[in-house]
Amino acid sequence: MAVGDLRNHGGDILDLVACGEVLIVTRDGRPVAELRTLPRRPLPAATLLERWHRLPAVDAARMHADIDDVLDPSL
Repeated sequence: MAVGDLRNHGGDILDLVACGEVLIVTRDGRPVAELRTLPRRPLPAATLLERWHRLPAVDAARMHADIDDVLDPSL
């Protein structure tokens, strides 16, 4: 992607990067930069546990029935 594209379509390009695309920026056809998402900071264990405790219970029998409704049982 050329520098001009970055200047003219910066928001759209950042949307692509935010979705996981890695883009090389070129100037006069030569690569000069790479755009990629920043690594996410890890969440504290307390936050993960709090989220885990708020998850709804899973009914295993219903989940299997839902899967059977979607998938071909001969697989």
